[in-house]
Amino acid sequence: MAFFQSPTFRLVAQILIGSVWVFHGLYSKVLNGIPRHQRIVGKILGATHAGMMTKAIGVLELLLGVWAFTGWQPVACAVVQTSAIAAMNALEIAIAKELLISAMGMVLLNLTFLAVVWQWALSAAHR
Repeated sequence: MAFFQSPTFRLVAQILIGSVWVFHGLYSKVLNGIPRHQRIVGKILGATHAGMMTKAIGVLELLLGVWAFTGWQPVACAVVQTSAIAAMNALEIAIAKELLISAMGMVLLNLTFLAVVWQWALSAAHR
C-alpha cells in the first residue's frame, strides 16, 4: 500500500490521467482521429452540430487533462472527472449504445481509470 502513497505513484498517475484526457480530447475529438466519437455525439446531441459539439467536448477534455497535469486541487479534479465520465457513460449507453464497441467494457475500463484517479487525488491531497 505504501507504493500508492509514494511520490513516484503520484507522478506516474498524474501523467497517465492527464494523458488520457489530452489524447481523447485532442486526438479523438478535436482532430477527429476516432470518428466514432463524433457519431456518438451526433446521436446524443443531434447530427446538425455534431462536429462543432464534438470539438467543444474535446477542448473541455483537453483542459481537464491540463488540470490533471498541474496537480492543482486533485480532489476537485477527481470529482469533475468522475462526473464527466458518469454523465458521458450514462448518455452513451442510454442513447447511443449501438455505436459503442462494448458498453460493459467501457464501464469497466472507466471504473478502473477512476480508481487510479481517486487513488492519485487522495494520496496527493494527503501528502
